[in-house]
Amino acid sequence: MKNNLLKYACLAFLALSITKTEAKPVAPVTDTLLNNYNVSWDVPGPTSAQSMPLGNGDIGLNVWVEKNGDLVFYISKTDAWGGELDVQKDPWMQQGGVLMKLGAVHVSVSPNPLAKSTTFKQVLKLRDSEIQIQEGEGKSAVKLRIWVDANNPVIRVEAQSDAPVSVNVKLDNWRVGQTDTVLNNEKNRIAWYHHNSATTDPHLANLTFGAVVKGKGLVSEDASTLQSGSVKTQLISIYPLTAVAGSGKEWLAQLDKQVAAVEKLNVEQTRLAHQKWWQQFWNRSHIFLKGDNLATQVTQGYVLQRFVTACAGRGTGPIKFNGSIFVVDNPNWKHDDKPNPQNADFRAWGGQYWFQNTRAMYWPRLMAGDFDMMLPLFNMYAKILPANAAQVKQFYNHDGAYFAETAPFWGGLQFMGPDVKANYTNHYFTPILELSMMMLDYYEYTGDTQFAKQTLLPIASAGIQFFDKHFGRDSTGRLLLDPDNSIEMFWKVHNPAPDVAALHSVISRMITLPNTLVDDKTRQQWQKLYRELPPLPVAEVNGKNVLLPYTGAQTAKSFNSENPELYAIYPFRLYGIGKPDLDLALNTFNTRKQRAKGCWVQDPIQAAMLGQAVVAKDYVSFAFTRKSPDLKFPAFWASGNDYHPDEDNGGNGENGLQQMLMQADGKKIILLPAWPAGWDADFKLNAPYNTTVQGKVVNGKLQNLKVIPASRMTDVVDMSKR
Repeated sequence: MKNNLLKYACLAFLALSITKTEAKPVAPVTDTLLNNYNVSWDVPGPTSAQSMPLGNGDIGLNVWVEKNGDLVFYISKTDAWGGELDVQKDPWMQQGGVLMKLGAVHVSVSPNPLAKSTTFKQVLKLRDSEIQIQEGEGKSAVKLRIWVDANNPVIRVEAQSDAPVSVNVKLDNWRVGQTDTVLNNEKNRIAWYHHNSATTDPHLANLTFGAVVKGKGLVSEDASTLQSGSVKTQLISIYPLTAVAGSGKEWLAQLDKQVAAVEKLNVEQTRLAHQKWWQQFWNRSHIFLKGDNLATQVTQGYVLQRFVTACAGRGTGPIKFNGSIFVVDNPNWKHDDKPNPQNADFRAWGGQYWFQNTRAMYWPRLMAGDFDMMLPLFNMYAKILPANAAQVKQFYNHDGAYFAETAPFWGGLQFMGPDVKANYTNHYFTPILELSMMMLDYYEYTGDTQFAKQTLLPIASAGIQFFDKHFGRDSTGRLLLDPDNSIEMFWKVHNPAPDVAALHSVISRMITLPNTLVDDKTRQQWQKLYRELPPLPVAEVNGKNVLLPYTGAQTAKSFNSENPELYAIYPFRLYGIGKPDLDLALNTFNTRKQRAKGCWVQDPIQAAMLGQAVVAKDYVSFAFTRKSPDLKFPAFWASGNDYHPDEDNGGNGENGLQQMLMQADGKKIILLPAWPAGWDADFKLNAPYNTTVQGKVVNGKLQNLKVIPASRMTDVVDMSKR
């Protein structure tokens, strides 16, 4: 890993300064609608369960105010992987590293503005991605502003008051003396770090992360505490860094260079640039609903889920489905039904990436236009590919590669021959195919030829080659996928529907890539395999044809709560509106056995793709009202099958709502394919071929449609006219 894994685009300005002047960028057109969904609280904390999220894509904060008026925030980072913590005997926490907090910072003001007043307000300002806090009233009021620079690796905390106050800044790190070190003799600043030993897993060895806290006029009281004099304004700057370093001294030398670069910048100008970044983010796309109370709640859920994703989505690795970088203390956690309180370093299901869970946050990025946030996912798997391909060669003596359903960020495979014992994720080869499908979409949306050459083609080609070489043929010459899991639901079965659907969909799209990307020999190999693919398993049930989860007698024991047969609808899109055999897909969906809601359930997406507006609305509404009862922030979703805040829940809600408004099929843009009665909408979404589609839905009809480029208007199908 490199010093600055987030490649911040530092701006070349002249001098550090801080003023009271409020920056006033040009207001985006969505301002009025967006401001309705700012999150505002009038009661402080008292704990991390009452925190608000904030971040710049790599550095994240959980921000709250204790009842005594102290501002507190956890600091997290997308690459802060520890390897040595003994986080309660949960087996998953011992695999793949521990994505840890850097620590917590307390900021207190004296005299305490809440000592003689109960006036308090904490507001998350979405447009500018900052939290504003007011404590007290009149001349004794203190205002705090917290933001994480969108373009530079720095956290800013600004205090302002009419009357002079003193500001105290204190580090709270629960790992000091165990795995973390606070540096002594750091004049007028706080510096601390966590250092993985050289003997831990090689992928985590010597990884070092921590931060420096400083500010003009702040003086050291001790190694963990800074104190101001009597001031009316105070700027506190916090500079996190993750780096591979042989020692804390080496890490600090790297951080000092980063701090020096940021300190050359003018704070007000960096604030303007920060606000400009968030303005362009909100202008990429939007969905705002009007109608019943659910419409308001769904809009809030959609807006805040997208915000939370942006706060964590531009780092070195994909977003963790089980809490992202916003996990908090969990005093109510139980292990084996016994109380087992956890701190904010813990997350159920641990540090590994589970592809079926991770994908949920990424499919919605396409229509949202958040293409930059998809790259960490793609880049992680691109880095994993060579080692996985070498293991496939070692294990099976053939070419190609696949990705394990469950793996740390550095990947890796285990031997999975036919005799290996079956379980949830053994003999599970699907992820590389779905990732290829997503990458094909990314290329179709962006037209990024360099991405297609360097990332899409190596991964998709390796996946196709693996299935071609790893599996034999049946007596008719068809590819025979056996033994092969049908997702986690049915183990070691014959021709599972998800893989069969994936191969049909991915190969048919790869064959059509331009000659500048695919040579004739490769295309012919893919065409040959495509002709050898088995059909999707189908049978007649109660007089109607339905898709099956695998081929043959349906006698396999089920182990999870999934509907593998529906993967042909989503994510592999062989069936849907305007495509053949829609009745077959509808029959299958309507007779599905698993009907749970929320978390990683993809029924809202499949319902929308089949035009089932009422069902889609029900599932999407459930997802976007499923706030964790233990957490205050409206888009910190309940654990479901995962851990709170559950990012799967929000991601599938986003995807379902988008598909209700718009679906893309090749060059065709289908609008309002599953739109429910009683909901109006103001929307802007992205479509393939660098296209944006904007309009309103009023009383079920499409109005004010604007398509850019205008030439794409001929590809639009308005379902509200039918």
